[in-house]
Parts: sequence; structure tokens; C-alpha cells
Amino acid sequence: MSLADEMFAASMDWSPFLPSMFGIPGWDDKLEDLSVEGEQALRARVADILARVDTSDEDEVTRAVIRHQGESIVARIDARLIEHTVAFGMSAPVNAVLMMASRVDMSQRRDKVARHVEQAGQRVRDSDRRPLARHLATGVRRMESFLASPVQEWEGSESPRIRQSVAGFRDVLASVEGRPDDKPGICWLPDGERNYASLVRNYTTTSYTPAELHRLGLDLIASLRDEYAEIGSKVWGTTDVPEIFHRLRTELLWANEDEMVVHATEAIARAEAAAPQWFGRMPKVGCEVRLVAPEEREGAAIAFYQPAPVDGSRPGTYWLNPLGATERSRTLSEVTAFHEAVPGHHYQLSIASETEQPNLRRFAFIEAYLEGWGLYTERLADEMGLYSSQEQRLGMLGLDAMRAGRLVVDTGLHAFGWTRQQAIDYLRENTVMTEPEIVSEVDRYIEVPGQALAYMVGRLEIQRVRDEAAARLGDRFDVRAFHDLVIGLGPVPLPVLDQQVTAWSAASP
Repeated sequence: MSLADEMFAASMDWSPFLPSMFGIPGWDDKLEDLSVEGEQALRARVADILARVDTSDEDEVTRAVIRHQGESIVARIDARLIEHTVAFGMSAPVNAVLMMASRVDMSQRRDKVARHVEQAGQRVRDSDRRPLARHLATGVRRMESFLASPVQEWEGSESPRIRQSVAGFRDVLASVEGRPDDKPGICWLPDGERNYASLVRNYTTTSYTPAELHRLGLDLIASLRDEYAEIGSKVWGTTDVPEIFHRLRTELLWANEDEMVVHATEAIARAEAAAPQWFGRMPKVGCEVRLVAPEEREGAAIAFYQPAPVDGSRPGTYWLNPLGATERSRTLSEVTAFHEAVPGHHYQLSIASETEQPNLRRFAFIEAYLEGWGLYTERLADEMGLYSSQEQRLGMLGLDAMRAGRLVVDTGLHAFGWTRQQAIDYLRENTVMTEPEIVSEVDRYIEVPGQALAYMVGRLEIQRVRDEAAARLGDRFDVRAFHDLVIGLGPVPLPVLDQQVTAWSAASP
């Protein structure tokens, strides 16, 4: 087995839902071992792989991906994140099982669910790293919602034991004394400063410090106000940014859930029609739009992408969460579809999975690259002429501001000791997100320290290497070839992307 395959196996053991989503055999009977002993055994296995990277016969790019994936696992284990991550998305282990159970084959792993949930409860109960009190309450509500629902098909004959374990986990969450809202960041936890620095390096794949990222976010927020004024003058005849923000929050909201699906489907169809002018290679599988199930909406992201399996047996899926739809701006519809689906994650993940590279290179989880590409395509869509109106272009600025705001708020919470309310107030003043979106975003940042930094850092780096290649090549620059190169590499750390684009442009005839 190659070293890349060894790291791929370790990475999939760390996150066995990922290969199941891609249809990669070998993990459909697994759930990660959440016990301290299980995590430390995996950490030792990964450390052994990392110790052999420099002397391996893997190519330079693959070695860099091996290092990143291994260091990522080590950073998360050392930070003991699962002990204070209980409420939101895939980062909260029990919530992840309840979210994914209806989307992957559970027939061979349902007998492991109860033990998995019990392990999660034990880690929370025995930890000195307490979750936020409000997140404990959210987790309790999520467990109670599941327990009140009819038995689901995926539970099978294990349903009584599964539900007993979920009830036990609920009781653990209800019994733990959580942190107050004025101490939400990882900096308030033991070894928080060191752990956050490690997570920042891992998520951004750069040497940026939290202070530098904080300043970058502040500067970007300031520069976006000029663009808001320019487009706002075309839409409403005003350059007053606070007024533009107010009108975006109050005047352009969804009437119902069905509108969300129709609008997203139309945007994706336009993107697919225009893509051949911007990409030399398109995915073999399509992309469908679906709504998140009602019982999953409180703990799910507003929108996310689920890749197609490698055998192409179903399309990629762009999931929309209609929670609070009539309080949310419809101007974010198109930009989110371009990010999550076409030409964003759907193109990126599908095309990478179709290459002949080792599995580690095809399916590595490097968020600065992955989310950087998604954010890059939001502005690319403007170049492609995909936005249907000036209102939708305001939505593009809205998500730009949100990602710039993430640089400020994530570092504020986890490096500078901000309160939860400070983070909410900053986003309320500097973005057009509605109150439910702001609250959801801030609570997500609290539970996943550093992840929110990956988006804007990655986007700026992809745009920078493109601009430098275009300046170097002049009329010889081919944007389709550039995009094919970036996606064809598969996920890589940003310094590797820089090296590969520089070599490509230097070698271009």
C-alpha cells in the first residue's frame, strides 16, 4: 500500500461518512471511534505516516497533501473538539449521524450507532471543555425532535437501542453546565490559544496569524461598501449603505419555500449552459436541487452540496434549508447556487473524483482550497454574466461581506475573547444577513473554530494566482485551461496551488 493510500484509509476511518457519500467501498460498516483511546490510536497511526513522508517515493504534491491531511487530524484530536461541539452540522458527531442517516446506506452500521452516541455522551460528560450553554439546549431540542419522530427506515431492528442512546445523550446535554454567552471562544478553554493557532494554520494552509486575518477582514468589509453604493444606486437610486442594507433585509424576501427551489434550479441551468466557454472539462454527472427534511432543518446549514457517488448512480445534490425562508433575502439565491453547485462545488468535487489520481488526491478535505474555489466562483459567475439582475449582484456582495466578516468574527471570538453578542452585532452592522442567518452563522463559528477563515483566504489566493498567470501570459492566457488545471489538481494546500500555477504558466507556449 502506498503512503498516500495509507493516509487515505486513516482519513476515511476518521470520517467514514465521506467515502459513503462518494460511493467508495470499504467504509459502509464503520462509524468513527469517539473514545479517547480510539482517537489516540488513530493519532499514533497518523503520526507514523507523517514520520515517513519525507522519505517516501510519492511526488511532491502528493506528499504535501499527505502532510496536510495528517496534520489536520492531529490538530482536531489535540483540540478535543468533539467534547464541546454538540449542536450544529457535521462537526457535532451525534447531529452528523442523524443528518446523514437518510442520505447514506446505514444497513451495515446501524448496529454501531448506539455505541457511537454513547461515546459522544461520555466525552461531553467527562470533559473540562464545556460547550456553550445555549448549544447544549439546542442539542437537547435536536435529540428530543428525533425521539418524538416516527421510527425511520434506517434504524431497522436497532431502533430501540438507538433511541435509548439518543435519550441518554440528551440527558447528558441537559445535565452539563455550559459556558455563558460572554465566553464562547476556544480561547476560554484549556490550551485554547495554542489549539486555535494550529486550527488556523490547518484551515487556511497559510502562515497568517489571527491578528493579520482580523485586519484583512476589516479592510475587506470597508472596501465592499463602495461596491454596495455603486449597485445600490442602480437598484434604489441611493448610495447610502445603511439604507441599502435595511432594504435588502426587509424588501426582497422569499414568499415561500417553493420559490427557493425554482430560482436555484433556473440559476444552475444558466450556469451549465455558459460553462463550456469557461471550462474545458465538465462533470459527467448532473446536479439536482432538494429541500432538507423538516426534522433536520434546525441543525443543518442554510445550503450545502452532497457529491455524486463515483459510480454516477445518482447526481450531485444541492440541498436547500428553508428554515425561516420568509425572513431571508432572495438576493442570496443565485450566488449560493453558483457556490454550492455550478460552477462551484459540483464542478470541483465531481471533476476531481473523475481524475486518475490516487484517492487521497481526489477526495482530500482541504477547506482553503475547497471553500476558496466555491467563493471564487461567486465572482466568476459575475464575469460569466450569470446573475439575472442587479438585485442578485447585491447578493454576491452580501456573501462576500459575510466571508470577510467571518475573518473578523472568527478571530474575534477565538483569539480576542469576543462575546457572542459582539459577533452578532458586528455582522448585523456590516452584512446584509437577516437576524436568523446571523445567529446561525455565529453559533456555527463558535462550534467550529477556524473553519470560517478558509473561504476568503482561499478565494483571494486563487484570484491572485490567476491574475499573476494572466499578467505573465498576456494574450496567451486561457481561462479554460487555468480552471481545468486548478480543478484537475484535486484539493491541495494553497502554497502548492501557487507552485503548480506558476510552473504551468512558465511552461505555456
